[in-house]
Amino acid sequence: MVKRIGLFWFLLLVSGICFAQSTDILRVEYTSLPKEETGNAASRYRFLLNVPIKVGLDKYLVLGGEFNIIDFDITQDYPFDSSELSTLYVIDLNVGYIFKFNEDWRFVGIVTPRIASNLVNGLQGDDFLLNLTATMWKEKKDVEKPFRLILGLTYNSTTGLPFPLPLVSYHKRFHRSWSYSLGIPRTDIKYHIKDKHILQMALFLDGYFVNVQNDILLPDGELGSSVSLSAIVGAVGYQYKINKRMSFYGVGGITINQRGLLRNSKRDKVYTLTEKKAGSLYWKAGFKISIF
Repeated sequence: MVKRIGLFWFLLLVSGICFAQSTDILRVEYTSLPKEETGNAASRYRFLLNVPIKVGLDKYLVLGGEFNIIDFDITQDYPFDSSELSTLYVIDLNVGYIFKFNEDWRFVGIVTPRIASNLVNGLQGDDFLLNLTATMWKEKKDVEKPFRLILGLTYNSTTGLPFPLPLVSYHKRFHRSWSYSLGIPRTDIKYHIKDKHILQMALFLDGYFVNVQNDILLPDGELGSSVSLSAIVGAVGYQYKINKRMSFYGVGGITINQRGLLRNSKRDKVYTLTEKKAGSLYWKAGFKISIF
């Protein structure tokens, strides 16, 4: 499977799947995305709201959405009209259901219709994507070393694969001052200085896949129908917790690898916007209210 769609494309898809199904109730975030070698810069503005509604004993319906704007400052002269890429939009609607399966496990099911497009001509059929996620969630809080385990499957129409992909995440507080998380799209280790102050080191994935409504004609006659970015980022961060759920945070780091591409209607690469092994700066900051 990885050979078929490419390693970085696979990582981007998994990142995009998990990015949409956030455990946050509210998030407002600004991200400075990795610059291209030519100096082109991009900023992402993210707004998220999920509302849990109790519908029974240990049963919740979750309704919400996420709005992302990706703005480009394009300074390079490309051999094609790049105006189609100046502003991109990723808009999600989240519909989830959570119930207690037994004393140890909870089931979480999420349906996420997505619009990913430059929206220069209103909405079109190719702008719509669909994410489906089903997971089992186990958490032990009142033990000496609290942990959380999430196991599941997730389907994303972007992959073009007719079957779901595995989803695994494991978090553990192994010391009063230390915790770690293992999984995709994020692995980190945190030092809890005090209850309100947390330092972290993290390795995570970021990126996007967006439809380009008016196909971009390239010099070789190929057509660019979509644009994608995949980035592996190593970073350090700081989180200030106002209370158990609310916090401000900031993360800064560099890319270990990044790749920006134009793709045709079959999602094959037709033009490389940027390909860099390491060294681009990345940072983000925001405010969130989270269930964890």
